[in-house]
Amino acid sequence: MGAVRIRSCFLQLIAQVQEVSLDGLETYVPLLSMSQNLAKLAQRIDFNQSSDSDEDGPERESREPWGKPEPEEDEGTVKFQPSLWPWDSVRNNLRSALTEMCVLHDVLSVLKDKKYMALDPVSQDPALTKTPQVFQLISKKKSLATAAQLLLKGAEKLTKSLAENQEQRRQRDFNSELLRLRSQWKLRKVGHKILGDLSYRSAGSLFPHHGTFEVIKNTDIDLDKKVPDDYCPLNVQIPSDLEGSAYIKVSIQKQSADIGDLGTVSLFRRQPKAKPGSQMWHLKLEAAQNVLLCKEIFAQLSREAVQIKSQIPHIVVKNQIISQPFPGLQLSISLCHSTGEKKSQRASPDKSKPDDHLYVLEHNLHQLIREVHTMPHPASSPFGHKRLRLAGPMAYDKAEISSLQQSEGLLEKIIKQAKHIFLRSRTARTIDSLASRIEDPQIQAHWSNINSVYESSVKVLITSQGYEQICKSIQLQLNIGVEQIRVVHRDGRVITLSHQEQELQDFLLSQMSQHQVHAVQQLAKVMGWHVLSFSNHVGLGPIESIGNASAITVASPSGEHAISVRNGPESGCKVLVQFPRNQAKELPKSDAVQDARWTHLRGPYREVHCGRMEGRNFVYKMELLMAALSPCP
Repeated sequence: MGAVRIRSCFLQLIAQVQEVSLDGLETYVPLLSMSQNLAKLAQRIDFNQSSDSDEDGPERESREPWGKPEPEEDEGTVKFQPSLWPWDSVRNNLRSALTEMCVLHDVLSVLKDKKYMALDPVSQDPALTKTPQVFQLISKKKSLATAAQLLLKGAEKLTKSLAENQEQRRQRDFNSELLRLRSQWKLRKVGHKILGDLSYRSAGSLFPHHGTFEVIKNTDIDLDKKVPDDYCPLNVQIPSDLEGSAYIKVSIQKQSADIGDLGTVSLFRRQPKAKPGSQMWHLKLEAAQNVLLCKEIFAQLSREAVQIKSQIPHIVVKNQIISQPFPGLQLSISLCHSTGEKKSQRASPDKSKPDDHLYVLEHNLHQLIREVHTMPHPASSPFGHKRLRLAGPMAYDKAEISSLQQSEGLLEKIIKQAKHIFLRSRTARTIDSLASRIEDPQIQAHWSNINSVYESSVKVLITSQGYEQICKSIQLQLNIGVEQIRVVHRDGRVITLSHQEQELQDFLLSQMSQHQVHAVQQLAKVMGWHVLSFSNHVGLGPIESIGNASAITVASPSGEHAISVRNGPESGCKVLVQFPRNQAKELPKSDAVQDARWTHLRGPYREVHCGRMEGRNFVYKMELLMAALSPCP
């Protein structure tokens, strides 16, 4: 007990008073722990002290007694005394620690015997234990609220930063798309707006429609949601009358049964298929420009239809132009413009069969319109001929210059092409019908692949099966124009036919009839028979309603037999054989012919029934007949 009291009094002496309350209660400064005291003492070590001080340190220490107490310091002041040698502070701390350990050992030894001192547990108030937990919960809530506010502020800053980045990115994307749009379309800036031009004024067009579209920035997308893949920061606004799709429909309709199968043509009809890498504004502008082009072309055709003077006036009703190139034939040019709402309703009736599509006419019309309308034309150009630039008596007058500058309109060219296509299709149909109806002789048509817009040619050959090498007399060249057909024979004769189908059919039937007679003539030369007479236009016999009949008479090499052939386009073929008089069974008696030498003359003709003869065609039957009547060698 005495040691503990001494320790407590010692602690009160070395402890510093922090505060004295009004009731005289003193509050001391808490003592430092051993680690804190060791760190404080270690900071006082001066390792830069000279060697003299190092040498004097132990001597001075030896002179001082170990148990001499240190002078007491005044209250509230701490004076720093330099150590006598470097490890002085460490030694002092170790000695104080040893003293404390000794005191602790003495206390524990006294408590162990339980004679003079005992340890009792200290009772704690439960209210005092619960109060700190409440304070801890409150402090935790405040800390969490502070952390939540920090997180919210950081999230708000990140959201603003992300929005600014997206806005800057959108602005960059808009500028890049605008640059791409400018490289393909004509743009100009008017005030705060960006306007573009869809018209063909730069190519020489005089259509009054302005054809202006506006470029706007696409702001419909929500920044909080995910940006779609097909998002485009740029959008275009086109006029309402140019929305949707449009095309020009050219149809050739028949009004009589003798006209061949015709069809329709759809010009500038575009399929709404997006190419890979193309933007929606590009497809929209192309469709709007196509609508403007179709309207401009139809306006020009309507103006020409009213101005052109023809025997049958052209009719212009709303979006349709009706013309009659030939009697019984109707040419219709229509402007079909459909918006997105009406597209599904008109999709089914607009579809045409592949057989009714006129591919040749479509190609020609596309080429014609591109050449006349959409190609860039200079504003001015010099005249070609020198006399147009001269003055005086040798120069052209007004009438001559106007005649040189006259040109056909677009509608006139389309009508001419429609006439040519119609005449060509009807010619092909006539030749095919004759070839399928008449097997002997055979008719073949070889169409030329190289044709002009208003003229086509076809080579017609009339042959007999198995005798193509010897029967080459009928070769025709048909030049099909706009309103007539020129037929060139093998010998150079030229015959002009009109657009009537009956004229061409009658002409071909007449040529097929003449072919049979020409084939007999060539066969007689090969067989050694003699041609007694030949005529393409026989004046005797019944009159043919189609052309004229042709006839030929050949005699055998011995002269005993003769064959006469008469062939007409309508009456058909008639074959007569003349035998010698001595082989005739019934001969009329004549008083004038009494001498026996006249019996070697040929007798009367006898008709041959060709239908009962063997043979695949007429020429083969004639060959068998000549072989039967020829004498054996």
